[in-house]
Amino acid sequence: MQPASSPPRKADLRAKALAARDALDLGFRIEASLMLAQHFPFDTISVAGKTVSGFLPILSEIDVRPLMEALAARGARLALPVFAARSAPMTFRLMERGAPLVPMGFGTRGPGPEAPEVEPDILLVPLAAFDARGNRIGYGKGYYDSALARLDGTRRRIAIGVAFSTQELDEVPAEPHDRALDALITEAGVRAWR
Repeated sequence: MQPASSPPRKADLRAKALAARDALDLGFRIEASLMLAQHFPFDTISVAGKTVSGFLPILSEIDVRPLMEALAARGARLALPVFAARSAPMTFRLMERGAPLVPMGFGTRGPGPEAPEVEPDILLVPLAAFDARGNRIGYGKGYYDSALARLDGTRRRIAIGVAFSTQELDEVPAEPHDRALDALITEAGVRAWR
């Protein structure tokens, strides 16, 4: 009798999805990043007057800056995640055109301490992998799950995953602390679950 195989670990699934993302052609990455703004569900998610947290891409992440420009053009206030220290919770500061961005660690930059801290209404969430049910695997530190749990404590926020379609897996194991996505945008289109 053969032993039952154990389910794949999140670390293994993360590595598989990131390898697929890393293998994408640079030209495809650029075109895919430009497609995000065309797929955002502006007809069902109003952004005017809302604060939307984006992110600056690191490594081979999809570039959400064209989407952030489209959101700003429709009246959204833009924010970026910031870290007071590596062990501190992730917070968000308003991003204003022309304001300096400072190193935040993790290979990214964000608004400095002079920028107002904000609580986003909508969060564009980076991820390593996702599945067809709206579950995601992040980078293993739990920053977005913790931030969403804190923000959802006052009212539920809209969490929109942003990725390349190649990062989809058949199934992502969901744990009780994992916050599912409300929607997901890739170069192939948008999916909404909630």
